[in-house]
Amino acid sequence: QVQLVESGGGSVQAGGSLRLSCAASGYPASSNCMGWFRQAPGQEREGVALLYNGGVYTPNYADSVKGRFTISQDKAANTLYLQMNSLKPEDTAMYYCAADPGLEWNDCTIATKSTDFGYWGQGTQVTVSS
Repeated sequence: QVQLVESGGGSVQAGGSLRLSCAASGYPASSNCMGWFRQAPGQEREGVALLYNGGVYTPNYADSVKGRFTISQDKAANTLYLQMNSLKPEDTAMYYCAADPGLEWNDCTIATKSTDFGYWGQGTQVTVSS
């Protein structure tokens, strides 16, 4: 049984940092496409950062987070991370870890629809105050 469990969310002031973790069980963290999405109230779920096959290709980031967020994974711990620096109030959202073994590298991009991912975590809330 595949489980993705996020942690690390919280409340910070603008300019602060948080590190999200996604512990994967029943699913190798380096297997094909894994990444982070976020959803703010009243908005659609959007891709934030995606990693293909443990990082054999350059990670894919949303333009709004480039230079501030870094996605990485620890194969030994079977865990995916999202380091978020220079946080802004507009980063406030529920952050979700997602994975799918069927997505190849050319489908593991920010443009990929959230509905194409078969496995999801329960989400972790990030709130950034100004």
